[in-house]
Amino acid sequence: MIAIIDYKAGNLTSVKLAFEALGANTSITSDPDVIRRAERVVFPGVGAAAAAMQNLIELGLIPIIKQTILNQIPFLGICLGTQIILDHSEEDGGVHTLGLIPGNVIRFQPQNPRDKVPHMGWNRIQKTQDHPLLANIPDQSEFYFVHSYYPTPHSRGNSFAETSYAGATFSAALGHNNIFATQFHPEKSGRIGLQLLENFLQWNPQGSS
Repeated sequence: MIAIIDYKAGNLTSVKLAFEALGANTSITSDPDVIRRAERVVFPGVGAAAAAMQNLIELGLIPIIKQTILNQIPFLGICLGTQIILDHSEEDGGVHTLGLIPGNVIRFQPQNPRDKVPHMGWNRIQKTQDHPLLANIPDQSEFYFVHSYYPTPHSRGNSFAETSYAGATFSAALGHNNIFATQFHPEKSGRIGLQLLENFLQWNPQGSS
């Protein structure tokens, strides 16, 4: 069973439907016991970093998320769920986040008025290193983005794909050990997004990057 963590963020149902289209058994849950028993964990979301962190604290989910990582359970972050696995976000005046991967989240500062924030639309990603979740996904594939802030892991070794918008080149996919996370929305990215989710269902991260 795949646990989709419910921390009062948006977009959980579309993630569930995408996995179910692949035949996966999923549960949207904030129950620590359900998350603890899950074979795989997904941490998606659309919303604001400060509210998301407060909800995680109130729901008592931070310890179980960290235990999931220690237990080497395959863990997928999406959009806001990607940003808050880093150390700090500039959103809401500055928010300390989960610190699962060293890095920060930065707001777009476009110089060209045609570059609208939030960034909403399709961008091509360039692979920077191989990863099992990017298997059978051609380089320069397009994925769907909706965000005003972007992730910047401290180490390029944690970044597996990049893209550019509004004068910034940033990590579109990042990870470490059993964590993989995307700033884009695979569940909204058609066939190529489903390929990434299918790869997640097959992924055995023990011994991989």
